[in-house]
Amino acid sequence: MKEAPVASPIERLLTATEAEMAKVNALILSRAHSHVDMVPELARYLIESGGKRLRPMLTVAAAMLFAKGTGTAINFAAAVEFMHNATLLHDDVVDESDMRRGKPAARMVWGNKASILVGDFLLGQAFMMMVETGDIASLGVLSAASAVMAEGEVFQLSKTGDLTTTPADYAEVIRAKTAVLFQAACEVGAMSGGADEAGRQALARYGLELGNAFQLVDDVLDYGGQAGTLGKNTGDDLREGKMTLPIILALSEGSEAERATIAAALGKMDATDAQVAEVVAILEAHKTLTRTMEQAHAHARSAQQALEVLPPSEMRTLLNDVVEFSVLRAY
Repeated sequence: MKEAPVASPIERLLTATEAEMAKVNALILSRAHSHVDMVPELARYLIESGGKRLRPMLTVAAAMLFAKGTGTAINFAAAVEFMHNATLLHDDVVDESDMRRGKPAARMVWGNKASILVGDFLLGQAFMMMVETGDIASLGVLSAASAVMAEGEVFQLSKTGDLTTTPADYAEVIRAKTAVLFQAACEVGAMSGGADEAGRQALARYGLELGNAFQLVDDVLDYGGQAGTLGKNTGDDLREGKMTLPIILALSEGSEAERATIAAALGKMDATDAQVAEVVAILEAHKTLTRTMEQAHAHARSAQQALEVLPPSEMRTLLNDVVEFSVLRAY
């Protein structure tokens, strides 16, 4: 008989959080309701489109890790997912993206205006769910994250196609636009689970470092993954003019001809597959994809180290393994 395949850390996390996530999912669907028909139609199109809901799962898992909670993790997990989906709706409009999670982006179905407004609706619902907990400290964490995420998106927009963008600029963009929500999701989960200050800070650092690793891997996959891995086309970041680390490193080290080749495709929505392939060849020649993955692994190790201050437990082990999965998905 064949041995059953070993479950991935994400699959194990899904199983471990199944009961609590069922409550989160029910709350998400109920709060996506509106008497304006387009609101639930568009919201559910995105919410039900196959995302793993990693961020709310991390909120629930962090609460379970400390196991002294009052049940508020359900509201915070749903709020985190609404915040995430609101940013996806807004980002796709800003980036003029056609695909999201392997399907046409909501803006391609309902238009840009509806996508922006429904994103605003989801943010409003997120904050309502936070307020209902009465937990002002956790509300403060997620409110601050929301503001930083918006700043990160504006900063990324200001750097679009900017050939002088530095690795430090890039690090700030991914911290603000991606890692901060992972950080907040884990931190409020720990808080709602009854963590002490040391536990809260450990989960906050874990989330921040995991988020950094996660985005670095995404930015590698845009050039090195199979089409469809991220639910979008290979080279989309290049066509959208996003200054990700593989491009930044290649521009700083490449020859004049190589820089010209990158510049000719960067920010050009009509860049051909052949042009993208030329840029990928330059990235590989300078090993910028490999070096970006090395940074992802460094952040992953920092995330795992953050958990070491906590008592050993099955959930701690699982959260440690989730970090491994976040970087191994690139291979």
